[in-house]
Amino acid sequence: MWAVSGSILNTGSSRILKYLFNHQRPLSALSLKADPGMPSSHAQSIGYLAVYASLALISWQGFSALTVVGVLAILICGAYLAWLRVSEGLHTYDQVLVGALLGSVAAIIWFSLWEAAVLKAFTSFLWVRITLYVGSVIVCLGFLAFVVRTWRFGEV
Repeated sequence: MWAVSGSILNTGSSRILKYLFNHQRPLSALSLKADPGMPSSHAQSIGYLAVYASLALISWQGFSALTVVGVLAILICGAYLAWLRVSEGLHTYDQVLVGALLGSVAAIIWFSLWEAAVLKAFTSFLWVRITLYVGSVIVCLGFLAFVVRTWRFGEV
């Protein structure tokens, strides 16, 4: 739930940054998407997920040849998926790069926060577990409501 909540907060920050930067998409994408292109929210989400999964794999399995191969595979797949946004003409290289970097930094911060502070409190105190579960459920339900609203009524 912690990783998913971080992913949702990362997605929310991407939407806010898009409208703060207000950077136009490539001309080839303007007929398909009207929203700003910087940062690429897909690249930001992919960057978050790839880096968080890599850190979790290392934390879970430690360093070995197998984890290095796993981390490389995750990061290469993430880079390929992000690059597709450029190759399909939906974003510029800079928009994808900024999105991927922001998502990666968010993953490092969120994972480090868990490892450095939250995990010990989570395992030590019932009230922390309850607070995190309830908070995670609220974040997930809020995201679900946003997705349904966007799907049902169009772009928000």
